[in-house]
Amino acid sequence: MAEMVNCYPVGIQTFENIREGNYLYVDKTKYIVDFRKKKMKYVFLSRPRRFGKSLFASTLQAYFEGRKELFDGLAIADYEKEWTRHPVLHFDMSGAKHMEKDQLERYLADMLDDAEASYRYKSEKPDPNIRLKDLVIKAFEQTGKKVVIIIDEYDAPLLDVVHEKENLDSLRHIMQNFYSPLKKLDPYLEFTFITGITKFSQLSIFSELNNLENISMFDQYSAICGISQTELTTVMRPDVEGLGRALGLTYDECMEELRQYYDGYHFSNHSEDVFNPFSLIRALNGQQIDSYWFGSGTPSYLINSLRKYHVGVMDIEQKRVSIDDFDVSPEQMTSALPLLYQSGYLTIKKYNHITKSYVLGYPNREVKIGMLKSLAPNYLSPVSIDNNSLVIEFVEKLYDDDIEGALNALRAYLSGISNRLSNKNERDFQTVFYLIFNLMGALIRVEEDSAIGRADAVLHLPTTVYVFELKYDGSATDALRQIDEKGYLIPYSADGKRLVKVGINYDSSLRTISEWIIKDM
Repeated sequence: MAEMVNCYPVGIQTFENIREGNYLYVDKTKYIVDFRKKKMKYVFLSRPRRFGKSLFASTLQAYFEGRKELFDGLAIADYEKEWTRHPVLHFDMSGAKHMEKDQLERYLADMLDDAEASYRYKSEKPDPNIRLKDLVIKAFEQTGKKVVIIIDEYDAPLLDVVHEKENLDSLRHIMQNFYSPLKKLDPYLEFTFITGITKFSQLSIFSELNNLENISMFDQYSAICGISQTELTTVMRPDVEGLGRALGLTYDECMEELRQYYDGYHFSNHSEDVFNPFSLIRALNGQQIDSYWFGSGTPSYLINSLRKYHVGVMDIEQKRVSIDDFDVSPEQMTSALPLLYQSGYLTIKKYNHITKSYVLGYPNREVKIGMLKSLAPNYLSPVSIDNNSLVIEFVEKLYDDDIEGALNALRAYLSGISNRLSNKNERDFQTVFYLIFNLMGALIRVEEDSAIGRADAVLHLPTTVYVFELKYDGSATDALRQIDEKGYLIPYSADGKRLVKVGINYDSSLRTISEWIIKDM
């Protein structure tokens, strides 16, 4: 392995531990300067899971606790001169996932017990909202300083029950009740920061807190969490070079691989390009490009949402929508789009300022392939290992220059799944091929759009470019003619690689591919 220049904080979300342990800290304190200059008081930030929200919340806590020594050399050190120590109440709701009503009430009581102990008293009152109000006033009176409240992952208790009206209503009522004193406590509060994945905030949870400023889709905060390209190409550059050496790639090639896998998040109309920090840090630390974020688990609420709204695998990408369609509260959802966007599985690809519309798509290869692997068993074999082994066998045979063998494997595979599929029409057949070719994207470069028309699949291997055209109850000859007429191969003719066109026909009566023609250019 190449020598690491930076020490990466894998699994560490506490600002104090990162700074005291001399781990790499990507400086986000300029955003705190911005909050203070603008005298912002109630701030809400929505970002996907494992995107650095908790670390930013922890950074805010250290700042408001006046811990000047932790901020040496960071942007805020030039701005802040007073370092006033405020009492900080930090409530982390991420521990309250998958809880029933009684458990959630006990969880809140336990958090309040700990916080009260810091101010040397124990409330006798049963209601968490009254205890929170008393706690803020007590902290203010004991210190003579206004209180800071940080609520991290405020929606964690609600996400798993987002589709269960009865449970959602009872848990939401508990949380709404707990947060209800915030507005009345205004005279005692210095700053309030709330993070989450979804936008329950705009409706029921903080309904009384109408001065809550949602910064989630403002351009100037687009890189408040995650790692921007600028940050990656400056402080992290030596380790990108090291990763490149470990993988046998140049710096530029390695950057392109990292971009393909982890970049592509856009959180506003004119957002900076943001890399997934969870995956990027693990890739640099482990010197291997892999699906870290997706591999860390697809949340059950998302799978339930995809089932509830019967999301088709080919319907997810390139959705043109208005902001009202995808940036809404879960209570108002009529499709899976809002959760897919807010959870980080889709992102903003383009914004049209005339129509005020957005195109949503997968941010990168890690998410796209992870998503398709999750959905593939619904369309292909129920045993996902079959899908993986077909894709691996197909790609290996292409590398061995055995395209006949690859297509024979595909024919056998399709025959094997035909009885388990509904694919009696062209759309089902297209879905199967869309999945198979896109799952290959984990191993080789696959692109769908050619410069002139739209090829069904273009596969890039080190020495060969294959263009596939698929026909349904037609002929392989027709498929080849379409490749020529549309000029699919023209964009690749200057690469010096061997160019191969493959026309395939799918026979719906046989329910597999019946013929193919392979031709060099």
